[in-house]
Amino acid sequence: MKQKIFIFSLLFFLLMPMLSCKRRNSRPSNRRPTPTEISENRRSANQRGKTIIKMRKEDGVYHIPCKINGTEMEFIFDTGASDITMSLTEALFLYKQGKLKDDDFLGTQQYQVADGSVLEGKVVMLRKVEIGNKKLFNIQASIVDNMEAPLLLGQSVLEEFGEISINYHKNEITFK
Repeated sequence: MKQKIFIFSLLFFLLMPMLSCKRRNSRPSNRRPTPTEISENRRSANQRGKTIIKMRKEDGVYHIPCKINGTEMEFIFDTGASDITMSLTEALFLYKQGKLKDDDFLGTQQYQVADGSVLEGKVVMLRKVEIGNKKLFNIQASIVDNMEAPLLLGQSVLEEFGEISINYHKNEITFK
């Protein structure tokens, strides 16, 4: 019953299209991670050294492979997005696979989309984000209220790496 209520509430947001996001209010309305959750294990021991990831260019945007809670996905590299964003489709898939749990959902938050309008979306804590040999823990992401929205790799992950360089001739991104 709890799962059905969750699925119906996610589907409700299907009516509100939202694309590339900018965070408007940084505090989710429900459960917030504790300071220990945020600081503890934010970066893993293998953060040392650099990793080079091959990007794939399609329709003028660059895609990079990532793993979210152990599931392989391909994200658009988007420096204009404030968070990792995923559609309802991906969120439901991860939830059904047990890769997102009820405790991972932190509430709702308002976002400003590219056209300037403000919409509400779900906030979720991703337990593990992997890019190459880099691993990050407890990364906040948003669920875009659209079943077909692209997966965006935004600032909530990119800022954790500090220095990033891109070689457009080789279609490579280097996380240092």
